[in-house]
Amino acid sequence: MKSFTVSEIAEALKGELKGNCEEKIHAPEQIEKAKKTQITFIGNTKYARLWDASNASAAIVDEKIELEPGEGKALIKVKNADLAMAMILELFEPESPAFKTDIHPTAVVSDTVKMGDGCKIGANSFIGENVILGDNVTIYPNVSIFDDTTIGNNTTVWSGTVIRERSEIGNNCIFHTNVSIGADGFGYRPSERGLTKIPHIGNVIIGNDVEIGSSSCIDRGKFSATILGDGCKIDNLVQIGHNSVLGKFCIMAGNSGLAGSVTLGDGVVIGGSASIKDHTTIHSGATVGAGSGVIADVAAGKTVVGYPACDSREMLKQWVALRKLARK
Repeated sequence: MKSFTVSEIAEALKGELKGNCEEKIHAPEQIEKAKKTQITFIGNTKYARLWDASNASAAIVDEKIELEPGEGKALIKVKNADLAMAMILELFEPESPAFKTDIHPTAVVSDTVKMGDGCKIGANSFIGENVILGDNVTIYPNVSIFDDTTIGNNTTVWSGTVIRERSEIGNNCIFHTNVSIGADGFGYRPSERGLTKIPHIGNVIIGNDVEIGSSSCIDRGKFSATILGDGCKIDNLVQIGHNSVLGKFCIMAGNSGLAGSVTLGDGVVIGGSASIKDHTTIHSGATVGAGSGVIADVAAGKTVVGYPACDSREMLKQWVALRKLARK
């Protein structure tokens, strides 16, 4: 079990230490549940009132919050408690599952695969023809990577993920369990036979530092590519339709979805369970509220909510008016 003194943690965070705590810290925990030898986080004044009753031995505190440590306890003052929390969680993060052998004997790896240094491939994984793996790529058990796919350095692919043919993936990516990359897009047209399937012959291109949550699906393009820019973060159970293009550092929360040919600018935030109509553009810095339905373009920096989505201030006025009407 990992443990650190409060002084070691303060030094790692470059924070200001107040108070005296002799116990070593063995784990982080939320303030209501924390016990002795655990450290907690206070990034908002609404949590500061819980500190006196908390059993935590120490707390990371936003420097703007006035608080005293108390007897036998310590505070570490930092500029941003949320970012400090991320650093603490990294300090205490358990080691990833270990590989006894770099390439498990049950893995099927084509003779034409080009593999960099330090790659690891788990049991029952399949690596197809002409796949290129960069340095330190980690592929956990039961992953399928099909022909002509390229994966960059230090990318991790967790179990159950399927990466279809011709996908292009950057460095430092993380794909969690059961991600689907490069499946056919959803396209049919009525015909004499009923519904005729529209073939999708494009691919998926994913930039660097992209993280995709469990059971999310990124469909390949009809003609060219579905693209996720550098730094995009995709939650669990997200659908990204064919030929959609995401700029850099976009965030999509769980159960949200893009229909085909949606364009997101840089830094767009899509709330949970939001749905975006096909051929819609959401410009850089815009935010779509949870549960919203976007059927028209959204201007840069704008926040939209509701179904159908409109300017957040306008929608709030509508909700207030409806509430007043209901009271009459």
